[in-house]
Amino acid sequence: MSSLNRRTFLKTASAGLLASQLKIYGTEAAESKQLLPAKVVDTHTHFYDPTRPEGVPWPRKGSSLYRTVLPKDFVELKKYQPVNATVVVEASKLVEDNQWILDQAKDNPVIIGFVGRLTPGEPDFRKHLKRFSKNPLYKGIRINYDLLDLGLKQKQFMDDLKLMADQGLQVDLNGGPVTLNGARLLAEQVPDLRIVVDHIGNVAIKGDEIDLRWREYMEALADQKQVFIKISALVEGASRHRPDAVPADVAYYRPTLDVIWKNIGVDRMIFGSNWPVSERAADYVTLQKILVDYLQDKGQAALDKVFWQNSKLAYRWDRYPGE
Repeated sequence: MSSLNRRTFLKTASAGLLASQLKIYGTEAAESKQLLPAKVVDTHTHFYDPTRPEGVPWPRKGSSLYRTVLPKDFVELKKYQPVNATVVVEASKLVEDNQWILDQAKDNPVIIGFVGRLTPGEPDFRKHLKRFSKNPLYKGIRINYDLLDLGLKQKQFMDDLKLMADQGLQVDLNGGPVTLNGARLLAEQVPDLRIVVDHIGNVAIKGDEIDLRWREYMEALADQKQVFIKISALVEGASRHRPDAVPADVAYYRPTLDVIWKNIGVDRMIFGSNWPVSERAADYVTLQKILVDYLQDKGQAALDKVFWQNSKLAYRWDRYPGE
């Protein structure tokens, strides 16, 4: 498909998608009379298909997540407010699954970016990076903390991340609270690299009881302006403490979100759902509404920054569907 035809397709298809979502799924938000962001970009979804001949390395058979999950399933999902765009995050260690997601994006304009999976420091890293990053939807890669912890001490690993920074690509980091410290160390060594910490560092959320180490790591990131915090996996964080009754009221999450707001600020917080993993803790309407409710007293500008504008800074996506 030519770039011109793709833009035409994106505009036409996305306009219809948004109209249908507004009609079907926008009712709750529209009737709530709340402040709402003008747009929403979900920066953390996963797509995969276990029925493919090569299968999938994750999720495992027997899991409630072990089923085909495609962009159309996300589009049809009931939401608190319509979500017209998503940045997909890798869910596979298989190199060719980077291409599989990029292929999905050809016919699914809801995908405006993809964070893939490659391993810096490996002999074929640069070859694979060159291949996939030719597609402008390929925004960067995700790295787990264990790999980062080792890689910070390895020259080739760091040289590969410096190359990514030079090319305008970014890195998502995934792991426990110590990942926040890893983000700080990486930012100090590669100051031009945009870094997104997934799932607020996967801290257990316990209402007023704040993990002290997590808070210290978050405080240490206050001056690292190229580090973004993805406000995702809140309900999963709460489910670790209250698995049988995950709170839906923002009051339970407010102390945790206040730490992020105070230290990271409105310019570096971005919304993500972690769907479909999130559905094991709460439905999409609930997880979306929690963050909308939190930002009510912050104003319209804050809602727009967290729900879509900051994602453009972090992932440098080019075009919002329908525009």
